[in-house]
Amino acid sequence: MPVTEFLERNAKLYPNEIALVELNPEKADNRRLTWKDSDLIESSKYAPYRREISWAVFDEKANRFANMLINRGIKKSDKVAILMYNCLEWLPIYFGILKTGAIAVPFNFRYDAEEILYCVDLADVDVLVFGFEFIGRIEQIAEKLSKNRLLIYVGDGCPEFAESYRELAADCSSVAPNVPITDDDFGAIYFSSGTTGFPKAILHKHRSLTQAAEMEQVHHQTGRDDVFLCIPPLYHTGAKFHWMGSLVAGSRAVLLKGAKPKTILDAVSSEHCTIVWLLVPWAQDILDALDSGELKKEDFKLDQWRLMHIGAQPVPPSLIKRWMEYFPNHSYDTNYGLSESTGPGCVHLGMENIHKVGAIGVPGYRWQCKIVDENGNEVKRGDVGELCVKGPGVMTCYCHNVEATAETIKDGWLFTGDMAMQDEDGFYFLVDRKKDVIVSGGENIYPVQIEDFLRTNPKIKDVAVIGLADRRLGEKTAAIIELKDGMTATKEEIDDFCQGLARYKRPKEIIFDSIPRNATGKIEKPALRKRYGADQLVAQENRG
Repeated sequence: MPVTEFLERNAKLYPNEIALVELNPEKADNRRLTWKDSDLIESSKYAPYRREISWAVFDEKANRFANMLINRGIKKSDKVAILMYNCLEWLPIYFGILKTGAIAVPFNFRYDAEEILYCVDLADVDVLVFGFEFIGRIEQIAEKLSKNRLLIYVGDGCPEFAESYRELAADCSSVAPNVPITDDDFGAIYFSSGTTGFPKAILHKHRSLTQAAEMEQVHHQTGRDDVFLCIPPLYHTGAKFHWMGSLVAGSRAVLLKGAKPKTILDAVSSEHCTIVWLLVPWAQDILDALDSGELKKEDFKLDQWRLMHIGAQPVPPSLIKRWMEYFPNHSYDTNYGLSESTGPGCVHLGMENIHKVGAIGVPGYRWQCKIVDENGNEVKRGDVGELCVKGPGVMTCYCHNVEATAETIKDGWLFTGDMAMQDEDGFYFLVDRKKDVIVSGGENIYPVQIEDFLRTNPKIKDVAVIGLADRRLGEKTAAIIELKDGMTATKEEIDDFCQGLARYKRPKEIIFDSIPRNATGKIEKPALRKRYGADQLVAQENRG
């Protein structure tokens, strides 16, 4: 059944129980609120940055937004994009879109104006819903966006080029629209990119969303008394579908803005969180703060915390060994997945398999896995090949990209592009990525984008960007730069030049050297990784 039915069920069974809490450590007067205080369950006993809504209010908000979209002509299979930071409004808007039968299209909030426009066109977006933080970016492209599209602003002080969400939804019915939705209807589009950095629009049916939700609840045994702490952005499939375990269970979740160690532990303590999904850098920061004495476990209420799980990037076994020294009673899990498989979980370690830390795990709930050679034939255990997965969460296609779809889905199997091996016990281990995408702090960084930017510097002849192992981030970007003959430059000069890049794309290491290319002109990145010890560093960390 569609995931919208879980929300409607919870609103009927647990109408007055808290569904979502938003914790925002910013001062109250710095927040842009969309709902009136009377719409929220609030009390003076709570900190000024805390908001919460019940399951009934959650469902009513989704219904109002759905009816507002329908009133503006939105129908089944239309596309509605969301460009917002995590907030209490995000999920009701997402579910409101689904209730219309339209397709929800979450946008990465790091997109610049041109990337937003590119993705709007790629996904054939009919409506763009955006928050206060994105006014400047949307204003740059508003004239192009507004042609045959509705721009809806979420927040106070609506700009002239958009319409106000609050005003549009105020008089709309809070009753669910009468739109039949089946598992075979299209539900969402998520974006992924290859090494070129150009996004692909990944189309999923409602079946994929339901599969991801039910799988999360099964994998982590989420129950009615659990409280899930969600820190990563909701546009990310990992954050949203890990939260959906709480949706299926009918239990509370906390949306936390901020990832500093004390902020996380304060939230776990004050909200009595039992399940926390962390990225590697956040777990590393917590351990470092405990090691240094900056934080002390006994200053927080953590006894109820039962599960810490990590995903979005390879997890160093040594990190988990350190974690278990501080938290010996924690269950631990790691999840592997990609947007084409509706996010994490098509392979997962399993809470009962902590003795296999280092593996990505075994096939997830309702999933199958295999490893194949370059001809598509299965390899024997112990041999390396490409990991393929098959299950009800496989995407339908890449929108407007028949060739890429055919290369990725063959006979129902999703070819992941990741190289892996299976041990004698049936556990899968990642060996390397076919693609050159760098995963730093859980975010994908595409080397070609950085290389193209650096090549605009008149002193640079050639450049290659690779990932080097990093204790905190998992990987860090390194730019190997070959200068033109007779030119000189310093690392500081290149750093200054890179201020023109988004912060997360700026190289962490600058290395001046020659760039090896093969006979066909391609950069020999494996040779560069070997030259700078990237492979050895990763192997050493994986050995723990």
